[in-house]
Amino acid sequence: MSLKRRLLVYLFLIHGIFLVLAFSFYLSQPLLIVCLELGLACSLALGIYLVNKVLQPLDFAQQFHDLLQDENYASRIKPDSNQEINELVLLFNRMLEALYKERLELGEQRGFLDRLLEATPTAVIVFDFDGKISLLNASAQNLLDVTETAGLSLPQLIQKYEATSNTELLQQLQQLLPGESAVYGDTEGRRYRCQRNQFTDRGFKRDFVLIDEITAELASSEKATYEKLIRVLAHEVNNTVAATGSVLESLLFYSGQLQAEDSHDFVTAIAAVRKRNGNLGEFIERFTRVVKMPEPELKAHDLAAMLDGIIYLYRQQCNELGISFNWVVREDLPLQMLDAPLMEQALLNIVKNAIEAVETSIKLGLQQAGYVKLELRRDADTRAILLSIRDSANLLSNVPHGQLFTPFFTTKKGGQGIGLMFVREVLNRHGYSHKLMANGEGETSFDILIEG
Repeated sequence: MSLKRRLLVYLFLIHGIFLVLAFSFYLSQPLLIVCLELGLACSLALGIYLVNKVLQPLDFAQQFHDLLQDENYASRIKPDSNQEINELVLLFNRMLEALYKERLELGEQRGFLDRLLEATPTAVIVFDFDGKISLLNASAQNLLDVTETAGLSLPQLIQKYEATSNTELLQQLQQLLPGESAVYGDTEGRRYRCQRNQFTDRGFKRDFVLIDEITAELASSEKATYEKLIRVLAHEVNNTVAATGSVLESLLFYSGQLQAEDSHDFVTAIAAVRKRNGNLGEFIERFTRVVKMPEPELKAHDLAAMLDGIIYLYRQQCNELGISFNWVVREDLPLQMLDAPLMEQALLNIVKNAIEAVETSIKLGLQQAGYVKLELRRDADTRAILLSIRDSANLLSNVPHGQLFTPFFTTKKGGQGIGLMFVREVLNRHGYSHKLMANGEGETSFDILIEG
């Protein structure tokens, strides 16, 4: 029962008792009883009036409460004839006006923020209080190749999209702690700057993750660094090689002045030093080739025929090593616009790496016989051309993908780490996306995608 009803019941009960008591004296003093009844009636009317007036602010407070509960901030409370009540009504209306303006501004800011998040190239992931994904903007959906994420945590997202999404990047994001920033790579050689942070929502902390692709930025920085390094090294080494070669040529002049047995040893030693000197020059030349790579001269070429030539080149060597090297799929495709010398050299590097990896695997006893397979076909859905070079060595399963295309990083004993660097440079200049990874089927796969 409400307070107003309880007060009214109390008034009626008290006045009813007095009315009954007064009626008991009706026979002895009828005039007095009539006056008492009139007095009680006036008292009851006055009491009801005062109760209504006293409780009127509560009525306005109830109206204000209902408007707040319904979030109806645009409505206003009607004023009353009582000046004191009007001050309370005016206060309530000012509060509703302030709430309406604040909500309108927040709505506009939220709308702007939503449009900003959708338009930004930065991938944004926002989590709720329980660590579930509450927002994933368009850039994040495209990057991670996921769509339906609401209500899922990162582990659940990895499990749901294990076969299709960029699960390796998701797993790396899962290990990122609030306040930390790190650079991660994926299977296609792209790298991302990822940072996880927190914001306060209704007094509680919520996490969000920002992901920026910095592949081009890092590649440009790396290229500028190793270009400068190689140019300095090449300059110093070439000067030394040239001077040393000249001195060695001069020393051979004195070979005739020595005794026969000493002359032979002298000439042999000079020849060995000259050979090593030449090898050093060739070694530096391999590095400078990457730095001085010309811009591609695109002409129409048959990519399949180019690969046929590579197969013929390495077929005898593979037969001797017990390695099967052949086509798995070879579709007839139109000519492609590419720089034949650069592309052929890049493909030779990829095939050579695959053959050497299988050879190493056989020597280590990991397999009895290995294979290198080529696949060239057009994807039925995207109409893009896929060139895949797969080998059975599977030696990259424990190598972080982010390191594979790093300058001077190599997994081969005695390698210089410039082969993949050269390949990446050639493919990037042709605009071909690429991916090097262990495909989970006991193979290492180098995939090149040529958009149709």
